[in-house]
Amino acid sequence: MASNHGVEHRDLLAHVLLPVANEEDARGTARMLAPYDPDHVTALHVIEKGEGVPDKTPVEQSEAIAAEAFTAVHEIFPDAAEHTAYSRDIVKAIFAAADEIGASAIAYRSRGSGRLLQFLSGDLSLKLVTQAEYPVIALPQEDTET
Repeated sequence: MASNHGVEHRDLLAHVLLPVANEEDARGTARMLAPYDPDHVTALHVIEKGEGVPDKTPVEQSEAIAAEAFTAVHEIFPDAAEHTAYSRDIVKAIFAAADEIGASAIAYRSRGSGRLLQFLSGDLSLKLVTQAEYPVIALPQEDTET
């Protein structure tokens, strides 16, 4: 087995950062994480904030979406912490939140999208897994046959 090159051993599921986009995404992502029984979960919602350009949605509306997402996570993980970040760069905000809370890993569920959307968005999933300084856990898509 390969050496960890000086990386301290830590439990991947000790404190999982769970980025969520909206209520439906939060519920599905939390449901897919639940079987792995993490010790602690912090749900993260990134509100895309202008930085000199118009916001996609009003901040108040985005904060309401975040609150709904957190409520959905609490259905699965009642003790989950909540973290909201405001940034134009979603991936950078995820990494900053992971640093801030001392995450052991970042768990996410790919939201799936066409190649054009991936190209235009810079493929957030690709950036998340290739630029992270934290272990990234890609959760399976939810089974739609239930």
